[in-house]
Amino acid sequence: MTAIKHALQRDIFTPNDERLLSIVNVCKAGKKKRNCFLCATVTTERPVQVNVVKVKKSDKGDFYKRQTAWALRDLAVVDAKDAVKESPEFDLHFDKVYKWVASSTVEKNTFISCIWKLNQRYLRKKIDFINVSSQLLEESVPSGENQSVAGGDEEAVDEYQELNAREEQDIEIMMEGCEYAIANAEAFAEKLSRELQVLDGNHMDLAKGHIKALQEGDLTSSRGIEACTNAADALLALPTSLRFCSFLFVGHDMLHAVKQQQQRFSDLREQFARRLASHLNSVFVHHHPFHRDLLRYAKLMEWLKNTDYGKYEGLTKNYMDYLSRLYEREIKDFFEVAKIKMTGTTREGKKFGLHGSSGKLTGSTSSLNKLSVQSSGNRRSQSSSLLDMGNMSASDLDVADRTKFDKIFEQVLSELEPLCLAEQDFISKFFKLQQHQSTSGTTMNEVEEMDGVALSRLHTSGVPQTVSSEKDMIRQMMTKIFRCIEPELNNLIALGDKIDSFNSLYMLVKMSHHVWTAQNVDPASFLSTTLGNVLVTVKRNFDKCISNQMKQMDEVKISKKSKVGILPFVAEFEEFAALAESIFKNAERRGDLDKAYIKLIRAVFDSVEKVANESQKTPRDVVMMENFHHIFATLSRLKISCLEAEKKEAKQKYTDHLQSYVIYSLGQPLEKLNHFFEGVEARVAQGIREEEVSYQLAFNKQELRKVIKEYPGKEVKKGLDNLYKKVDKHLCEEENLLQVVWHSMQDEFIRQYKHFEGLIARCYPGSGITMEFTIQDILDYCSSIAQSH
Repeated sequence: MTAIKHALQRDIFTPNDERLLSIVNVCKAGKKKRNCFLCATVTTERPVQVNVVKVKKSDKGDFYKRQTAWALRDLAVVDAKDAVKESPEFDLHFDKVYKWVASSTVEKNTFISCIWKLNQRYLRKKIDFINVSSQLLEESVPSGENQSVAGGDEEAVDEYQELNAREEQDIEIMMEGCEYAIANAEAFAEKLSRELQVLDGNHMDLAKGHIKALQEGDLTSSRGIEACTNAADALLALPTSLRFCSFLFVGHDMLHAVKQQQQRFSDLREQFARRLASHLNSVFVHHHPFHRDLLRYAKLMEWLKNTDYGKYEGLTKNYMDYLSRLYEREIKDFFEVAKIKMTGTTREGKKFGLHGSSGKLTGSTSSLNKLSVQSSGNRRSQSSSLLDMGNMSASDLDVADRTKFDKIFEQVLSELEPLCLAEQDFISKFFKLQQHQSTSGTTMNEVEEMDGVALSRLHTSGVPQTVSSEKDMIRQMMTKIFRCIEPELNNLIALGDKIDSFNSLYMLVKMSHHVWTAQNVDPASFLSTTLGNVLVTVKRNFDKCISNQMKQMDEVKISKKSKVGILPFVAEFEEFAALAESIFKNAERRGDLDKAYIKLIRAVFDSVEKVANESQKTPRDVVMMENFHHIFATLSRLKISCLEAEKKEAKQKYTDHLQSYVIYSLGQPLEKLNHFFEGVEARVAQGIREEEVSYQLAFNKQELRKVIKEYPGKEVKKGLDNLYKKVDKHLCEEENLLQVVWHSMQDEFIRQYKHFEGLIARCYPGSGITMEFTIQDILDYCSSIAQSH
């Protein structure tokens, strides 16, 4: 309860200029709901206002919020339910009756006692206390006049000093070490009083070696830093204990020995804090330190954070200001080289790689992608191939432009990632900030941009940060230090998109992978957030690339004087799909590609239909047949699972239009014979038996022989040769469907031939009449024609 009381004082009442005097953990009678706290408070400004405040724990985090407040003057009755038997229930009569159940009778009695004191001291109208033990009220009244009841409250308000985190921890440790600290408060108070007397006798002091280290210890050598650290820790322990005792016993701080010690250690602490801050500021600006060199001061930074937060905050701001300028200069130069590499205009002597502020900043103790820098003039060793690539000439990069772009973009991200992780790791360790999420602590709803002001707003009354807000502070510091990364990445992405819109495919896959990796490490980190923001831009470019392809399909113009062939957008879809399949293999964002495929393929189908309907030089069936054959072949080769239905549809369209074209182009090569047999079939349809058709004057055997004589083999071959030339003019060479179509026409012609033979056999049986050419002749004619062209 002690820790909760201090937390409420710090977070709820101190900002509202109120002093928390008593607290009771309660829930509403007869209802199973989450507990809340009733708090008795007085204002620090006069005239003093006395309130009863209801505080609840937030549903969305481990922090408390003020819910309801009642003025004590509006309290009419305090009903303790039973003056004899112990009961945790009690009622407070304000505008209505509020029924409560305390977590313990001790808390209930303490709270009611405090209300009685405040009533006696501050209210003219007296509150009725019913069912309250007279002994409880008597214990609450000290000897003397009633006017002194709760005496010292106002003084306590004036002299109240809020405990910092270290002091709260000391209190909790001390109470844990004394089992009767809560059950027997008097015995606990006596124990503390004895310890205070020990302090008053000057049995606690700081060694001369520690004092010398704090006053003049060497802050540049490892041995000197260690000595100063040990001395600072010893100094930090002393004033905390002294102040703790004086806090518990108002008046004891006037003891001469205690006050003298307090002043002595306070002066020593301020002098060392000033010397340490001055030295570290100098190190930041003038000595270009490695991370590993600065980490020697990490414990001293923690001491400064707990001792003099103002100086700690100043150092934090100075570090951010200096580092942001240093990184910005190098990062912009790095991106400039990347752009030059992408456009192919390389400059001799340019090294493509981030060297950590000219080789002086990197070297974090992070276990992720450790970097090492020899000196400002030497290359840094790294597992990435970026530096090797950076030293290549343009001729060494004799690869496809898109592949080159992909490598450069990937290596840009690979350089930035360890740089950011190293800096974040250093900030956490050097400034003693927690990186990992915790359910405890106050979550910040609003954090302003890091301009030096926000840092002070992250702390209230010098109280150290909770875990979650320290995590926010890390992210905000990173945002300030690396403020140029996001705009530089966006500029690079815009350049890649301008060079070739298909580069958006590479960028979507690479950026998605790096975002996924960063989120696995820490989803709320600066790196994860920044890359996530940039990924939104990359996804927009990818969507724009798809939209542009669809727009180009809709605007395509076909020449009226030349045959159509394979439409350009059909060939472009094949190029896009082949490239996309190679890029998105095992990629995290495969779903985005599948959605794009569906949009594109439907647009391709619709556009092929549109062009086929508008075509003048090439028959509609040819446009449909050739282009859907090409689409079917592409989808069969690439095996795109989400387009299986479209693959089957493309095959069906190809087959249907091939058949339609064959029938239409072949027509009736034996036109008069075909016309004769149509008449025969008409007579049979009218009811004349097939074997009696030959008795019809217009369809007798003599007329049949006359028609057959008009189609000798020589004429048939000539007609087929002309047909082949016609088909050859319609079809394009690139799809190579001529022989397929010619074979289909051969089959259709033979089908017609067999149909005629069947009619002769059924309608003119035993006549001995036959065609003047055979099926074998047809096969020979077709083969000869195909070979001659």
